[in-house]
Amino acid sequence: MTKAELLTKVSEKVAQKVENVSKKQVAETVDALFDTLKEVLCSEDEAASRLSYPGFGTFTVKQRAERKGRNPHTKEEITIKASKAVSFKAAAALKTALNGCEEEEKAEAKKSAKKDGEKKACKKGCKK
Repeated sequence: MTKAELLTKVSEKVAQKVENVSKKQVAETVDALFDTLKEVLCSEDEAASRLSYPGFGTFTVKQRAERKGRNPHTKEEITIKASKAVSFKAAAALKTALNGCEEEEKAEAKKSAKKDGEKKACKKGCKK
């Protein structure tokens, strides 16, 4: 998905809930969101360089140690510098949404474990 496609989708969703919001205002808001995300992750304070959004997931900064590698063209051994990388861990709600009814059914089966073998339909209306 491109930035333009994202802005169009967000604009459509916002238009359903709020009147008189222009696409330009939505673009500025989305840009501000990503700028804030970048500022949080780039902050020097280790505790502050983490962003968690309930129902979506958690962004954290991980430190990669210096390591040995190889140049694939010359097969020469090189040292890859230590660096930082952004890591994302999806929330359970996002994982369930991605995996559909299968994961939801497994979770329900573990919770209920009915003796009579009665099967429940998941919230999305999947057939069993």
